[in-house]
Amino acid sequence: MRSVWTEKRKLEIWLEIETLACEAMAELGTIPAADAAEIRAKGAFDIEKIKEIEKRTNHDVIAFLEDVASRVGPAARWIHQGLTSSDLLDTTLAVQMSESCAILEKDILELREAVAERAREHKLTPMIGRSHGIHAEPITFGLKMGLMYDEFTRALERLREMRKRVEVGKISGAVGTHAHLDPRVEEFVCRRLGLKAAPLSTQILQRDRHAEFMTTLALIASSIDRWATEFRHLQRTEVLEVEEYFSEGQKGSSAMPHKRNPITGERLSGLARVIRGNAMAALENVALWHERDISHSSVERIILPDSCTLVDYMLVTLRKLVAKLIVYPENMRRNMELTGGLYASQAALLMLTEKGMERKDAYEAVQRAAMKTWRNRDGLPKNLAEEPDVAARLSAEEIDKACSPERHFHHVEAKLRAVGIE
Repeated sequence: MRSVWTEKRKLEIWLEIETLACEAMAELGTIPAADAAEIRAKGAFDIEKIKEIEKRTNHDVIAFLEDVASRVGPAARWIHQGLTSSDLLDTTLAVQMSESCAILEKDILELREAVAERAREHKLTPMIGRSHGIHAEPITFGLKMGLMYDEFTRALERLREMRKRVEVGKISGAVGTHAHLDPRVEEFVCRRLGLKAAPLSTQILQRDRHAEFMTTLALIASSIDRWATEFRHLQRTEVLEVEEYFSEGQKGSSAMPHKRNPITGERLSGLARVIRGNAMAALENVALWHERDISHSSVERIILPDSCTLVDYMLVTLRKLVAKLIVYPENMRRNMELTGGLYASQAALLMLTEKGMERKDAYEAVQRAAMKTWRNRDGLPKNLAEEPDVAARLSAEEIDKACSPERHFHHVEAKLRAVGIE
């Protein structure tokens, strides 16, 4: 990803745009074909030389054009004919964003495969589901991983949809009117670069495109944060249902030799804040003056390469975290039983209503048994059996059936298939 956003790659695309524009003009007969061929053959640049020129010009594109012209010779008079700086800048950004999307798409596909593998492995590994951080009803770790897989499927869909809207270039001149350049040149250049030509532009491409790019990255980063946070919670000492891989010789604390901390998840959560902040800056860039001002440019020089590189890193890191995640099924089972079977309260409630009991009465009867269980931990089945309104309608076998966790797992395989995990 870093190579997409280097100065060298940027200038390579600039040179290709200028060369293609000359070739398009040659095809249209507005400049000599021999000169276009000369530009293609001799066009080159030297980054250090450009930096030296820019000290004098205080203008990066002019410095680039001077350096290229010094290598091409007389034919260079056609370079930048009818173009403006943003024709280079914005069309180049479109290429770089497209190349970045291709890398991020590959990252997400590889992450999804790692997640799918853990979902298949733990398809029927039971654990407690939590709402408000409190035990609710049983799920499986495979279902949790299936949910993660589905979330990154949506991330992939968003990335692909957004990519269509940023793969747009413009070669339309100072205010977008094509006053000095045939629109067919724009079509030619964009097509050769794998882009669509903007149907209408000003001096720039409108920044809602770039804001969508950045907000899509922010959504991906937030999904990464969501799952990093999930694993961090599950690694807490009191829970310890999963744990980040801790390598031989790794240290967790400079003071406490016993520590095994979820540092990778914490790092990912922290970096997600950077991406979300960058997305806000991109949204601020949408409102520019008239046909263009330059307030967006300095921002994009930071947020676009930084965010693409960070999200690439975050996706790869999360994939490694998932692939090497240590799972403790025995702790999941232990934690599930901590509340003495309280997770069966809804099953008992529904069984009572099926037996003809009014829902309000059934709810209150089960709640009385549940509150005793919270206090004395005798177990919900025992406290249900001692509740007169329950015992009058349910046998001991029926109570045991209501309290069995297996009833929660009948549809696991179907739900995983529904999100694409076989």
